[in-house]
Amino acid sequence: MIDVEDLIALVRNYNPRTNADLIRRAYDYGREMHEGQKRHSGEDYFSHPVAVAAILTEQRLDDASIVTALLHDTIEDTKSTYAEIEERFGTDIAELVDGVTKLTNLQLSSTASKQSENFRKLFMAMSKDLRVILVKLADRLHNMRTIKSLPHEKQVRKARETMDIFAPLAGRMGMQWMREELEDLSFRVVNLEARSSIIRRFITLQKETGDVIHKITADIRAEMEKEGVEADVFGRAKKPYSIWRKMQEKQLAFSRLSDIYGFRVICRNEADCYRILGAIHRRWRAVPGRFKDYISQPKSNGYRSIHTTVSGRDGKRVEVQIRTRQMHEVAEAGVAAHWSYRDGERARNPFAVDPAKWIASLTERFDNGEDHDEFLENVKLEMYSDQVFCFTPKGDVVQLPKGATPIDFAYSIHTRIGNSTVGAKVDGIRVPLWTRLKNGQSVEIITATGQRPQATWIDIVVTGRAKSAIRRSLREEDRERFVKLGQELARVAFEHHGRKATEKALRTAAKTLGLSDETEVLARLGSAELTAREVIEAIYPELATQPVEEVDARRPVVGLMADQSFRRANCCQPVPGERIVGITYRGQGVVVHAIDCPALAEFEEQPARWVDLRWHSGRHAPVHSVSLNLTIANDAGVLGRICTLIGEQKANISDLTFVDRKPDFYRLIVEVDLRDAEHLHMVLTALEAESDVAQVERYRDLGRKP
Repeated sequence: MIDVEDLIALVRNYNPRTNADLIRRAYDYGREMHEGQKRHSGEDYFSHPVAVAAILTEQRLDDASIVTALLHDTIEDTKSTYAEIEERFGTDIAELVDGVTKLTNLQLSSTASKQSENFRKLFMAMSKDLRVILVKLADRLHNMRTIKSLPHEKQVRKARETMDIFAPLAGRMGMQWMREELEDLSFRVVNLEARSSIIRRFITLQKETGDVIHKITADIRAEMEKEGVEADVFGRAKKPYSIWRKMQEKQLAFSRLSDIYGFRVICRNEADCYRILGAIHRRWRAVPGRFKDYISQPKSNGYRSIHTTVSGRDGKRVEVQIRTRQMHEVAEAGVAAHWSYRDGERARNPFAVDPAKWIASLTERFDNGEDHDEFLENVKLEMYSDQVFCFTPKGDVVQLPKGATPIDFAYSIHTRIGNSTVGAKVDGIRVPLWTRLKNGQSVEIITATGQRPQATWIDIVVTGRAKSAIRRSLREEDRERFVKLGQELARVAFEHHGRKATEKALRTAAKTLGLSDETEVLARLGSAELTAREVIEAIYPELATQPVEEVDARRPVVGLMADQSFRRANCCQPVPGERIVGITYRGQGVVVHAIDCPALAEFEEQPARWVDLRWHSGRHAPVHSVSLNLTIANDAGVLGRICTLIGEQKANISDLTFVDRKPDFYRLIVEVDLRDAEHLHMVLTALEAESDVAQVERYRDLGRKP
């Protein structure tokens, strides 16, 4: 365990003005509180907080962060309290310790729903003071370095949690070294055999080719001397997990991997960065599509560097990163560079990002997340994203993840623009909305009033913000449609029993069913989550036992004369449950129309021909034919599945006509025999839920004779 004076010496290396007395008091207090506690390894427990503090000194963090590390487990694991720490060390440190304690208590690897809610809490804690997560990351790093003493099951659980959450979080914060170490330590636990295999292949490769890193480093240094640029050159083999991930993503064997070596050139100023880039590209052939300039377009966490991949010695691909010393400090410390000290003063690195602005930009897009799984998906998308930079027509830069589309671009500007997008131009040329954007492209979004997001957009976009906004809009649109449909279904159901679907009645049903209000009842009724019978029974339980009267299929309507014949109009095909009216025809009896049928307009001046009709209450036979307009995928077995699906809803297909045949889709008119409006709704809902159905709607041929 590091002695207190050694710890203070580590801090003094970068901050000679450190408050040594504060660190001593925290050290003594932490040791006293943890007295007698042991780690799984058998060491004194206090060795862990001291090691966490030492990790933070490597990042040159302030005294408050170091003291928080020494005390971070006191509130959780000892008799210490928030009030006592506040009294001894001040409010700032007490709040930091309390923040770390709350993060520690989050069970981040639990079920998806709880995990997403905890993720939200984690981000909220970060938004108050980012130093909380810096201490927590150092805490996790030391735990992973000493994980061997834990039972195997706990090792695996901790390693997976680290791989899923803490490693990408460290990367998102710009602390790439920590991300790589956390991933590698987790990889050692989760898949030791794969890691060992990669290391063995590295050893074999070194025997065959010699010390490639030393040779290429010497080559780059020689080019720097020719150019007259003062720079440090470092080379290394990439971490085993990084290589393993690349093998999985590209489905390549180790022998076919190319850029398994990485090199950094660190120079004095920005101008030298571009001189070095030119020298490297003159000496070696650049690999197309592998150049990124994060100096002119920095990442949101402040990262700046030039990345290029070249075919180096013996044709081996190597990645070269070029940056200044100040850029390198930010690249190593990430967002933590904001708190870095040098010679007793807060380091004023012009490239360090303001943590408050960074965390605000990260959390604002998650504030409206309503669905737990959706929120978790958005967070992980944001964490793992690589970036492209595009321009608005006015020249403003928009930063997006790799693979982003014009729809993502539109939503990154404003949700309203995203929702009303109808098209896009990239570099002045009209392109499909699913086009993947590239660095440096200029994007113009075309919008239209009344446009709404399409369900297919969910599979096109890649940003969490766009996915969240599209889902929210679709939910609102569906809800409006379901409420309207629910109103009609409720009206029909209540009228069948001689009652009215008043707001008061529906509010009573909502209370009985445990729902928020009458609108929620209608929305669920319209989406088939509730049946009309369940709503009726919630208010009038006595009706549940009443037998349902079977309606005579020969006389299903009320209001006809005894000798009058009738038939349903072909143009609107009304079904029981819909409001109807009759029109008399000489020699043909009465033709029954839906009350909203456009064909009725021609009879407005002939009131004598109108007959007031309504459907008999009770259960109708499934003999009322309705036409459905279906667009389905042109794939093997799809039509059979659609027919089976309709049959499962107890509906009979009486006719089927193909209207349009395309290489990818068929459009057809299907005639189905149904009982009533509720039966029609069940069939439509089942078809809408089928993934191979692109579109389904009721088909009304107004050109057909009544």
